[in-house]
Amino acid sequence: MYYNSKGERVSRAKFKEMYNALKNRQELFKAGLMNRRDLFKMGLLSSAGFLVAKSGLSTRAQTTSSQTCTSVNQCASPPTTPFTMDLPIMPVKTPVDVSTLNPAPQIAPNTNINPNTGLPFEGRTRSHQAPALGFPFPPPVVYQIVQQKKPHVVMSNQLPQQTIWGFDGISPGPTFVSHYGTPILVRNVNNLPTANDGFGVNSVTTHLHNGHTPSESDGFPCDFFEMGQYYDQYYPNVLAGFNSNFPPDGDINESLSTLWYHDHRVSFTSQNVYKGLAGFHILFNSFDTGNEGSGFRLPTFPDFDIPMLFADRCFDPMTGLLFFDTFNLDGILGDKFLVNGVIQPVLHVHPRRYRFRWLNTGPSRFQQIYVTDLDNTNAKNSFWQISNDGNLLPQPVQVPAVALGVAERADVIIDFTGMAGKTLYLENRLEQTSGRGPGPCGQGPGNILKAGQGMLLLQIKVDLPTVPDNSVDPATLPHFYDLPSTAGTPAVERSFTFNQVNPPQPPGQWAINQQFFDCDTPRFTVQQNSIEHWNLINGFGWAHPIHIHLEEHQILQCPPGLYPIQNPCSSSGVVTSRKDVVRLSPGVGSSPKTPVTLFFRFRDWLGRYPLHCHNLIHEDHAMMLRWDIGVEGDTNPNP
Repeated sequence: MYYNSKGERVSRAKFKEMYNALKNRQELFKAGLMNRRDLFKMGLLSSAGFLVAKSGLSTRAQTTSSQTCTSVNQCASPPTTPFTMDLPIMPVKTPVDVSTLNPAPQIAPNTNINPNTGLPFEGRTRSHQAPALGFPFPPPVVYQIVQQKKPHVVMSNQLPQQTIWGFDGISPGPTFVSHYGTPILVRNVNNLPTANDGFGVNSVTTHLHNGHTPSESDGFPCDFFEMGQYYDQYYPNVLAGFNSNFPPDGDINESLSTLWYHDHRVSFTSQNVYKGLAGFHILFNSFDTGNEGSGFRLPTFPDFDIPMLFADRCFDPMTGLLFFDTFNLDGILGDKFLVNGVIQPVLHVHPRRYRFRWLNTGPSRFQQIYVTDLDNTNAKNSFWQISNDGNLLPQPVQVPAVALGVAERADVIIDFTGMAGKTLYLENRLEQTSGRGPGPCGQGPGNILKAGQGMLLLQIKVDLPTVPDNSVDPATLPHFYDLPSTAGTPAVERSFTFNQVNPPQPPGQWAINQQFFDCDTPRFTVQQNSIEHWNLINGFGWAHPIHIHLEEHQILQCPPGLYPIQNPCSSSGVVTSRKDVVRLSPGVGSSPKTPVTLFFRFRDWLGRYPLHCHNLIHEDHAMMLRWDIGVEGDTNPNP
């Protein structure tokens, strides 16, 4: 029997057509046709910006769905047996002695080892800002990490070893553990191969997502470096506001906890992350200590504090090898669900409280994760959410599920006390059949499936012995941090519409305020240490998770229903959390064009940063802009 990616049976002839179309698209990519402009020139994209419905090529020839509505998920991966491999726990990255780095780190760019080849932003072109503000150089803790090709097992005995690109050759990469008050330097070494085995580009830049990071170390998409080169990134690990409204140490209420790092190479972020270049970076301080015997008394890392990186992937139905469909321009939905790089693994736990750090890496799938008991599908199985994106909430909130757009995170506390012998599952029950987003044609909040009918991500077996639990009970509603103030008059209120451009430019390409991403020119400049309000508008009826670098935001206004579970805003304007990713969902509220209004304080660092959609397919097709922070700013309301 043959199936398409929606689980529908198709004929042998139809399956062969699907497979041939896939192989033809892969050949186009290998021939160097890697972007939309190439496809337009060849007449392979329709006026709406979609791959033409051409036999032997089109993604849309793979189903009988309407070609004007449903974007096709090309996956028809080989069958696999779930819950046969244990959940990998990624190793903690070990520092190195600075004397082992050759050449030695320096404040100014090293143009001898990393020569600029003529591209205006290739490699590090700017000096580290932190030393000029009193931070030590070199910092007390130094790391070296290598981007390299290695074999990887996603499902033992059922799929072949995969060729991945990983940090230190593993995916997810090793977990960095940092502490506020201790700056670090990370040397990234590009040891990727010349051949890409079908997708990806061996030119990289690493972004510490949600980090309060100087521009030259942020992983700006155009600060890429090539094979044989390196890039030193300086992370001060300092609280926001240290050089502005809360000198000299920053605002404790701006503390971050769960960050992640990933490749951010312009035009190739989706391919390089899909290939494996992502990992966790955890920040602790004197309150969130990583030890349940001190501070907030959250479960101890790493024994009872477990990062989980969610991803969905496609595998070739004939070879079983990972593949990336370059020409699925709506967004890619996989039919195999990975946690920490393994398909549907098993986690063995003690009957006590655990802290799970959930991260949805997509590339395009939204999730709504429940705890499911298949022996009692009517059970609610509520748990406690303690963070939203990279920061702790003011206090725990009891929830039935957690909703995650691409790049959104949530830390949760699940209490397995009294559950010895039980088997539970993490289940994504949000139905999504289009890379455009949940709901019909990607234009709505999406249907929530019944327990046991969604996508089972992880099996949890409470089969380890009883151990002491000194962590705080979230039901006592401990207080973590206050929300930073949103008082103050904004210097400017700016508006950004996320849409697709119209002729005379090539139609169907993603844009912000009708313009494509440009490495060279900032769209606007923010005055350092100022307040701004930003209005984000979904001008096209698909879902977009929007990420703004450097500073977190608080949502002042959003359409009702934008966040179905733990809502970071309300219709009355009550803010309940800080965030670094905000979803622009269509089909909610009174109008899809109701803006989401964000509050920002832009502090401490100067330089360039991006704003972009984190549906990685949309990001790579120009839904991104560059903005700068300067000593002087502008007041352009529609950049």
